[in-house]
Amino acid sequence: MKKRILISLCFIGIIQFSMFSQNMTLEKLGDIFENTTDSIVSQKSQWRFIIKKIPFIAIADSTHNRMRIISPIADSNRLTEELKTASLMANFHTALDVKYAISDNVLWSVFIHPLKELTEDQVLDAISQVYYAHVNFGTTFSSTSLVFPGNRKPRKKLKQKPKKFIEKI
Repeated sequence: MKKRILISLCFIGIIQFSMFSQNMTLEKLGDIFENTTDSIVSQKSQWRFIIKKIPFIAIADSTHNRMRIISPIADSNRLTEELKTASLMANFHTALDVKYAISDNVLWSVFIHPLKELTEDQVLDAISQVYYAHVNFGTTFSSTSLVFPGNRKPRKKLKQKPKKFIEKI
């Protein structure tokens, strides 16, 4: 009997939580970007903005419930294998909710998430992590102060610092 009551209470709690969960929309997402950026150009589901001289692009698709916040870091053709390997290691250890990714010969700092499940705090944290992964590329490769240590050799100082790739926004 007690077990059945406990299961029922858990079920009710889950239902209540899902009723009050965030329902992020394109409009709410746009408002967050408008309020946190230095300058912004927006279209219906795409935003180009700058924070502390770092360019960002955000793209959302409400039909497919996806969104991404990205920032171009460097021309990937100019990266050494050492930098590429370090960024892959960072994806596991120091770039927490963001990842380094290469597309169209550009190295990006990328946050990808389902749209409607996002909260405002998660969007703000995502912007912060994309920013810090961008500015820390080539040094700590970190998006936050949290690091998941692993069985790896201490990183030696990299020989090459990446050249910045900033597309006119």
